[in-house]
Amino acid sequence: MRVLDRGDQLRKELDAARAGGATVGLVPTMGALHEGHASLIRRSAAECDVTAVTVFVNPLQFSPAEDLDEYPADLAGDVELASACGAGVVFAPPVEEMYPGGTSVVTVHVAGPPGAGLEAVTRPGHFDGVTTVVAKLFNLAGPCRAYFGEKDAQQLAVVRRLVADLSFPVEVVSCPTVREPDGLALSSRNARLSPAERAAATVLHRALLTGSTAVTAGRCDPSYEPAHVAALMAAAVAAEPLATLDYAEAVDAATMEPLTALTGDVRLVVAARLGKVRLIDNLSVKA
Repeated sequence: MRVLDRGDQLRKELDAARAGGATVGLVPTMGALHEGHASLIRRSAAECDVTAVTVFVNPLQFSPAEDLDEYPADLAGDVELASACGAGVVFAPPVEEMYPGGTSVVTVHVAGPPGAGLEAVTRPGHFDGVTTVVAKLFNLAGPCRAYFGEKDAQQLAVVRRLVADLSFPVEVVSCPTVREPDGLALSSRNARLSPAERAAATVLHRALLTGSTAVTAGRCDPSYEPAHVAALMAAAVAAEPLATLDYAEAVDAATMEPLTALTGDVRLVVAARLGKVRLIDNLSVKA
């Protein structure tokens, strides 16, 4: 295992691997790795000769009102997990390495879908932070396969658009959401939930299942509309006293725009707060 903290080191390491005929897999993370991340690393290790895991808590993805200072960090544990899952490189740069000119100089912006609505409204500037750091990581890593989880569905769609529009030599690979036995999607933020909030957090998955059942019902009823599905999901969250709904929508899986009819690939999305912790989840349904 090689642990690197400079961009030129990462570029040199992965260029040398490709020069020797190896394929490269990249798993971008913000650290605090859990089984969801582990599933991405294992898949990359199975499909690529060399896997590099990036560990960087990107300040551009947090607004002043968000929890950057409280975001969990455990680099030693992250390195151990990454190594156990088959990674050969961990890239863990300091902020000044990633943004030598400061964090407000140059950013990458995806205008319009899929970078508008939902998370972009709730967390203004968030996707500019995502696209900026991902563009930097892709430039450092070079040609590779990049592995992202489907739990952050809108982020995944934004990254796909970034790669397509800027012609990065990167193949984006999406991996299924990993869940606890009770349905809660794995997230580094789950560790900050109180026992009562943790029990209540399963409402996000329950709401999605309610929406999925409604979409299935809509297949037999042409008058059934996406708004009906969204209202049922919102009601499911509202029934949980500890949860405060941010949004519940039925959107187009590719553009993340609200649907006007239940057709094609539907992505059900929900976001809610449990105390101070904000969680998101989604489910893909064929309409």
